[in-house]
Amino acid sequence: MGKPLFYEIWEKPATSCIIGICSAIWFYIQKKNIGYSHVGLSYETAIEGHYWRIITSAFSHISAIHLVFNMSALWSLGVVEQLDHMGLGVGYYLQYTLVMVVLSGVLVLAMYHLLIQRFNIEYFRRVTAVGYSCVVFGWMTILSVKQPSSKLELFGFLSLPISFAPFESLIFTSIIVPQASFIGHLSGIVVGYAIAWGLIHGMNSYWALSLMGWIALVFVWSLKKSGAVDLNFLEIESVTDPSLPVRFLASGNGRTLQMTALPNGNVDIV
Repeated sequence: MGKPLFYEIWEKPATSCIIGICSAIWFYIQKKNIGYSHVGLSYETAIEGHYWRIITSAFSHISAIHLVFNMSALWSLGVVEQLDHMGLGVGYYLQYTLVMVVLSGVLVLAMYHLLIQRFNIEYFRRVTAVGYSCVVFGWMTILSVKQPSSKLELFGFLSLPISFAPFESLIFTSIIVPQASFIGHLSGIVVGYAIAWGLIHGMNSYWALSLMGWIALVFVWSLKKSGAVDLNFLEIESVTDPSLPVRFLASGNGRTLQMTALPNGNVDIV
């Protein structure tokens, strides 16, 4: 018999949290009847400034089968968290998961750009991608390099040699699920090899936190720019005469900040 589930969750805390987040997002998507166009990443939406979709598309799944396949594979790949002796472990897992989410999304857009602009394949202009597959394929690839003797367990009964798993899964999903994003999966493999071979390296807690800060900044900025969410509370009206001292006053709706002249030269936040 295998280990109790709660014990495995204790051994794979980061993986368990990500699976929980993706599952919660799936339930929310089903409840609110959200579709691909609302959270997915496409070339057309990217050039309109919807950069926030790089993040939302990675953690969103529309179909239950897609969610189950990705989370089943991710659960097996969570063994990375237990490989501290190989220089991996929980910290490594979290730091490079963040890198793969961002870089795989950017690489997908770069490939779309090449196919559209260089080869005039307009089909890829509106192709919309969602799902955690890019990161799953990335971790498959890293594990195939770092620990080629491992096995990838899927659905609790299907076992694949990890050394061939990235390309086996790439071909398998392309045949079984024709609408699966071949380019998205391939981008995960490319980023995975870049990390495994040391072409992308040097991540630590400082750089991970810095990257998270920039991601949050770009996420909010692109949400505001694209008009996808009302962020009027971030707006500040400019001062007519910048030489005057100012104070901040909340507007009637409690969200917009207004700068007004202050006669005594003090700064108050009301």
